Amino acid sequence: MATASRRSAFSRACWASPLRCSVVERENSVRAARDTVLFSTADWDEPYWTNKQHTASILAARGWRVLYVESVGFRSPKVGSGRDWARLWRRLWRGMQSLIVGPPRRAENIWVLSPLMVPAKHHWPFVRALNQALLRWSVNRFAKGNRFVEPVVWTYHPFMLDAIATLERGPLVYHCVDDIAAIPGVDVAAFNNAQKALLAQCEAVFTTAKSLQETCLPHNLNTHYFGNVVDDAHFGQALEAGPLPAELAAIPEPRLVYHGVLSDFKVDFPLLLQTAQARSDWQWIIIGEEREGQRSDLLTQLARLPNVHLLGYRSYQTLPQYLRGMQVGVLPTLLNEYTRSMFPMKFYEYLAAGLPVVSTPLDFAKEPHAGLEVGGDLQAFVAAIEKQLARGKLSADEARAAVGDNTWERRLDKMLVITFHIDNRDGSGKPASLGAAA
Repeated sequence: MATASRRSAFSRACWASPLRCSVVERENSVRAARDTVLFSTADWDEPYWTNKQHTASILAARGWRVLYVESVGFRSPKVGSGRDWARLWRRLWRGMQSLIVGPPRRAENIWVLSPLMVPAKHHWPFVRALNQALLRWSVNRFAKGNRFVEPVVWTYHPFMLDAIATLERGPLVYHCVDDIAAIPGVDVAAFNNAQKALLAQCEAVFTTAKSLQETCLPHNLNTHYFGNVVDDAHFGQALEAGPLPAELAAIPEPRLVYHGVLSDFKVDFPLLLQTAQARSDWQWIIIGEEREGQRSDLLTQLARLPNVHLLGYRSYQTLPQYLRGMQVGVLPTLLNEYTRSMFPMKFYEYLAAGLPVVSTPLDFAKEPHAGLEVGGDLQAFVAAIEKQLARGKLSADEARAAVGDNTWERRLDKMLVITFHIDNRDGSGKPASLGAAA
């Protein structure tokens, strides 16, 4: 691992003299409420929450104070996209508010900073310098004004190093959950250079896919793979008896579900269309909306089929009510450079709700998982669904066993153990369970 030129005071002390950090002190450090600056790739109020918002919320619930820094933008707005330009103007307005008034408090222990930045073009020296200067000033002003003490810097992208250059920070953590360089419109060279620089300075790196770990590990040996996880208590509500939403109850079984953003570079719409046409006796429930700027003809064709039901966006809070009435959860994911690094959050959400899962052969699906069947083409995908329909839904015990400790709370515990160099071994020399968070 490249040696960081500037490590946090906590890291320097523990690396220089591990005995100074007793087991008790180090376990207390992972339990203690701290301050953090979290650099996200998604705005706080996005309708589809991912790792960024969930991590911030869990830390805040544990008493951490969180400065949530919204996306800095990775691509230029499309000239013909009204959504892109509307988002840009909204970002400029909110960015001015954050710059002049300061980040507003959006939830208990969470403040949201909307960066005032020139969108994309991170490879232009002037643009990069201007953006980072504005962001650095905003972050430092908030941290000093709110007396943040050596905040943990938790980032989901690399375009933030200059912004923390003068921050008296704690550990620097990179949570790599996507292959951002593979997103259409992203400047690949600028991203890769920034990511290498970030990896050289991190105390800890976490990835949600083995391929992302392989990318990061040569630049930082303290890189660890943790797949995506689930709020098991929330989605476990689907296992409880209860009424179905009226629009769902009117649809006959068997019901197959996909929920999430309907993105044409993530979802295999041709496979969905072919499968729905091949098995008209199966009802397809699709919950979600198209991504910004997308108008898919294939989705239009799907919507015309009598056994396909596009329900649109449904809130995170109501998803368990819908999943309660399904028989199989599907992950019809396209196979490309971006998706090969995906570990869909929906996988454990389906399992926690008691649904057996059928997926296309993503990298994560190459390893055995309870409750999972894989199909890479029409025939195999149909056969996998037939097999899952025949086996039936998971019982509550089976669902809990399939999810295991792949929950938000347990994964965060493990990450904090690594971040703060906690000796989490029992007398046998094997890792000991940290237990539930305080």
